Amino acid sequence: MDAIRQKIRDVPDFPKKGIVFKDITPAIADAGVFKLIIDGLAAPWRGKRVDKIVGIESRGFIFGAPLAYALGTGFSIVRKPGKLPFKTHSESYALEYGTDSLEVHIDAVAPGEHALVVDDLLATGGTAGAVARLVERQGGIVIGFSFVVELAFLGGAIKLGADKVQALVRY
Repeated sequence: MDAIRQKIRDVPDFPKKGIVFKDITPAIADAGVFKLIIDGLAAPWRGKRVDKIVGIESRGFIFGAPLAYALGTGFSIVRKPGKLPFKTHSESYALEYGTDSLEVHIDAVAPGEHALVVDDLLATGGTAGAVARLVERQGGIVIGFSFVVELAFLGGAIKLGADKVQALVRY
């Protein structure tokens, strides 16, 4: 995973002072590294029951859609409020630098479906935890969380259940 780590750049003071943003855009711009990412995210889930990939706006869409394709599953999206056209469930959560809300269509995950939550980065676990609550509200079963990057020092994996968290690169 060194090839992935080498393509992730640090952007200091973004989105606000004191935060070092992990920018994955150089990694996805490199076809070989992007393939490594998708293959790496897919590997632990091959041969397991995954009915739905749930991608978190917006960088989770970048990884979630090709991961769903690779695993032969459906793909559902979670977006910021007011962006989805049908009836939604909403969940508010705390970020490492504020608060926010997310929405999902009420039929995005069917009762009993096994869902894998996907995003680019795990920090405190607030966003992914909110998505897990949305999936569970619909009767879905969250089988795990997959990320390209984990900021381990922020404890998000512990909050989500470390045995359910996959990250390709940890800082």
